[in-house]
Amino acid sequence: MSQRNHRGTACVGALLACVTAFGGALASPAAASPAHRPATPPPVSDFKGVNWADPRDNYADDAVVPSGLSTTDSYATTYAKSKAIVTGFSKLGANTVRLPVNPTSVNGPFWKSYRAAIDAATAKGFKVILGYWEADNAKDGKIDDQASWDRMWARITTSYAHNSKVHFEPMNEPFGYTAQEWTDIAAQWVNTHRFIPRDRILIGGYKYSEDVKPVCADPRLKGTRLALHNYGFWHTDWTSVDQWKADFKSRIGDCASRTILDEFGASMTTGLDYNGPVGTSNEIAYIQAATDTIRELGLGSVYWPGLRNGDTYSLTTLQGTGTKLSLKVNNQSGLDRLHYAWKTKK
Repeated sequence: MSQRNHRGTACVGALLACVTAFGGALASPAAASPAHRPATPPPVSDFKGVNWADPRDNYADDAVVPSGLSTTDSYATTYAKSKAIVTGFSKLGANTVRLPVNPTSVNGPFWKSYRAAIDAATAKGFKVILGYWEADNAKDGKIDDQASWDRMWARITTSYAHNSKVHFEPMNEPFGYTAQEWTDIAAQWVNTHRFIPRDRILIGGYKYSEDVKPVCADPRLKGTRLALHNYGFWHTDWTSVDQWKADFKSRIGDCASRTILDEFGASMTTGLDYNGPVGTSNEIAYIQAATDTIRELGLGSVYWPGLRNGDTYSLTTLQGTGTKLSLKVNNQSGLDRLHYAWKTKK
């Protein structure tokens, strides 16, 4: 997320013109057979997840690499590591993981092994959200390079159109665009990739994905999911749960049935008790309000982050070596609040 140091023109050519990193032509949307489409899409409340992030943050000039993985690992090693980490996420009660992608990750050699993280998660029954992060050296809230971005999404969607567990988020926090510019770009992406069922597409809200109402109102984006972000550090002086709940609802409007809060988080390594009284802590007020709102409105939710080495917001710490990895919970009260939001706890 670009406001915290330690955190986190659309494709105009047909996919037939796009080429993979190895020179293979890709099928056009018209030629591609429709991806598997369930009779009734699951409600957004079925998204109960965590972000798995690069230790440097997902804004990376080179390949973005989730904590615990390496660009030098083979597909088999990446799969084994990912299986262990996703098993750890499953023990938290999650069923969804959000993973970063960028053109270097997908259009270059890392894609051959990085796919193992996606495959291991879906084999575990997880939903996977793939979101595009721009490079750190060009962080202006806009797509860095149109041709590379188009090529990346052509390759990803060609690989995973038929895997109903995989979902696509065209851009994380498009803060460099006006609402009209962003909805135009998003609508073009949806049209270009029209072989992807709309319920498997997440369109970020306006600015820092902080307001989904302009996206929700655009008829061209009907049927897509909406990605919302909100953080406690945006208002460090707010210590009222009710004030935070009102803020969440103002960002959602009447679009709760489509909204997935796919970034929200607070300190998990500083000993805060999220089950306790708020006192003077804006973070406790914020987490209690976020989880209350998720539960009350039936939102989808993906905590930031489930795992990111070195991040005080990380819900877990990675343990072990090689492929023998496990996760240690950093704050049980924080996990309790997630369970409350996910309705796995009264």
